[in-house]
Amino acid sequence: MKTIAALQAAVTATPSEREPSHAELDEIETESPLILAQVALLDAQIMTIDRTPNELDQQRIRRAHRRVLAARRDLANRAATLAVPGGAA
Repeated sequence: MKTIAALQAAVTATPSEREPSHAELDEIETESPLILAQVALLDAQIMTIDRTPNELDQQRIRRAHRRVLAARRDLANRAATLAVPGGAA
C-alpha cells in the first residue's frame, strides 16, 4: 500500500500562495461596485424564481440591471482611461 505523504507538498499550497497579492486586492476593490451590483441583480432574480414577478419585482430587476450596466460602463471607462495615458485625440 502506497502512502501519499510524499505527494502532499505538491498538492497543498504554501501559506504565501493562499493570500491574495496587493495587486489582486486592488483589482477586487476596483471591481467591487460591479460585483455588488451583480449580487443585487441576482438577489432580485432569485426572489422571483418560485412565483410570477409583479410590477414591483420587475422594477427591482430593471433597476438592478441598470446598476450592473452602469458599473460595467464605469469600469470600462476607467480601464480605457488607464490604457491611454496621453488621452484620446
